[in-house]
Amino acid sequence: MGFFTAQLISAIKLGSIYALVAIGYSIVYSIMGMINFAHGELLMIATFSLWVLMNAGIPFGFAVILAIIITVLFGIFIEKIAYRPIRNAGESTQIITSLAVSIFLEALCQAIFNSSAKALIIPAFFSKTFKFLGVTVSVIDVVTFACTVILTIVVVLIIQKTSVGKAMRAVADNPEAADLVGIDRNRIITVAFIIGSVLAAVAGILYSGKYTSFSNDMGFMLGVKAFIAAVLGGLGSLTGAVAGGYIMAVLEIFFSGYLPGGVASFQTTFTFIVLILVLLVRPNGLFGSNNWKRS
Repeated sequence: MGFFTAQLISAIKLGSIYALVAIGYSIVYSIMGMINFAHGELLMIATFSLWVLMNAGIPFGFAVILAIIITVLFGIFIEKIAYRPIRNAGESTQIITSLAVSIFLEALCQAIFNSSAKALIIPAFFSKTFKFLGVTVSVIDVVTFACTVILTIVVVLIIQKTSVGKAMRAVADNPEAADLVGIDRNRIITVAFIIGSVLAAVAGILYSGKYTSFSNDMGFMLGVKAFIAAVLGGLGSLTGAVAGGYIMAVLEIFFSGYLPGGVASFQTTFTFIVLILVLLVRPNGLFGSNNWKRS
């Protein structure tokens, strides 16, 4: 029972990271109708920014805020430079462009910082542990889950209760009609990238803070798994993104925890098998929604 509880807590911790990134995927997809495969690299940018700032002697709390701001600026820059010119191009062009941006950012980071693993040393407070249901849990685990819950609620409130959120729902529902009533689609898309960048930055910082080690390729696989989580829940659904993140983590953690070592080593392969099965059996995802305006 203790092992089961430990696995479940690990899944909640990892699922929180997937959920944050998956929400960003879903928001951008709903607004633009494209899959931003460079979204995972925003996690890397946030983590390296925090690492550089802390090495420069900037206090942790202030460094976190600055790292999030830097990540948001990168997100806005990517949208304006790489995605806006191809907004009306075909899906294949958009996918290839987002993959190119992802590869470029990863290679640029490698050229600047090299590919060796770096260590992110966070304040000792976050490493403190306590017992919960007989399992050792760290403060960073609680913070990770709490941040996911709070940020998810904030995003939902923004979308459901604010004028910007109403405009986002209008653009997601009918972009042409939104243009006719005077909604600035460029502004709304920028807001979508800001929200997604903030969520990705927080996810990257929390992930690296927990596992302490990171490198220039950290964002790609995390981004891919979060994308699979978004597809699993229903790409474009906020509810599905969160649920898909936790379901994906539960499947992944229990797969590696309960199966023999030789089989468990194919953990990453398993995540892609899940994607294929979902696309074959229920292509709209478990929640069957393709737009978060109905979530």
